Parts: sequence; structure tokens; C-alpha cells
Amino acid sequence: MNSAEILLTWPEEAREAAQLVVDRYGEPDEAQPSQLVWFEVGEWKRVVATREFWEHQFPAPHHDSVESVIDYRVPPEMFSALAEFDGSVVARRTMGEMAATCHDEEANRLALNLAHEIVTGDRDVTDARAYYSTEFVDARRKAPTPYMEKLNFVQAGQTVDADIRTISELELQQAAKEGEA
Repeated sequence: MNSAEILLTWPEEAREAAQLVVDRYGEPDEAQPSQLVWFEVGEWKRVVATREFWEHQFPAPHHDSVESVIDYRVPPEMFSALAEFDGSVVARRTMGEMAATCHDEEANRLALNLAHEIVTGDRDVTDARAYYSTEFVDARRKAPTPYMEKLNFVQAGQTVDADIRTISELELQQAAKEGEA
């Protein structure tokens, strides 16, 4: 199935958002009835448009269904601040990724730029939410929206975080022996 055939079966809230991605990047690298996936397009590691959508009230009512993913290392102590900023921004520590899900990649760029500023300490959550709202309204006014135009940072270095081993090989072997007994 191509994307046009798949999108015909999707609810309008998700179809419209996915069509924007198809219009920009062409046919996806992977197409399933539930999602379309593009790899290494634009500045993104991955873009995923899903049939499923979520109602989101921040900063104004809309539907989230397009995820934009970048390689980015978020320190564990910053996860709560990102969740407080925007529930559609997620960090995947082990994979070394940060993603935003919204209606379009411009809003995802805005969210990720502000998330980066929270992580680096350049903004607090309150200021980031206020700026997000301002730029969201500016987009409707057709005013300049620098945080929606491009990612304003480069993530350098290793982003994956395999964490720290807490169980030794000896402990695992002993546990296996106990399990056999």
C-alpha cells in the first residue's frame, strides 16, 4: 500500500497532519496501516505519522499525531522539567533521543528548541511555556517564528546512555543456579 491508500482509512485529525509530511518528504520509508515512517529527512533522525492522535490543550486545542525525533542526550535530572514543559516532548535515555509530537514539524521544532533551552538552563519551564504560546500565536499572525523555522542547536557527541550495571556476572550466575534448584 502507498501512503495515499493508507491515509484514506485514517481519521481526518491524523490524515491532515500526515499529508503535510508526505507533501514535504514524499513517500515514507515504511508504511503500515497504523503509521508512516521516514528516516533521515530534513534535520530529523526519524519522523513518524500515526493513525492514532491525541487531544492536546497546550497552548491551544489541537491534535498530536506526528512525531519528530532527534539524537539528543537529556540528563536524567531534566526529565521532569521536560514533562512539565510539554507532555508531548519525550526523552529516551537509553536510545539517546528526544522527540516532540504535535500536528506539524514546525510545532515540533518549537518544542524541541525550547526543550533544549530548558536542558541547558537558558530558560525555565514557565518562561519556555510562555514563549511557546507567543510563537504559536505569532505563526497565526504570519509574524516571524524563529523557533519554528529550524533547530537552533546542534547536539554534539555521544547521545546514547547505556546506564550503569548494578548486577555482577557472578550474581547472575548464582541466581541462575538458585533458580535451577
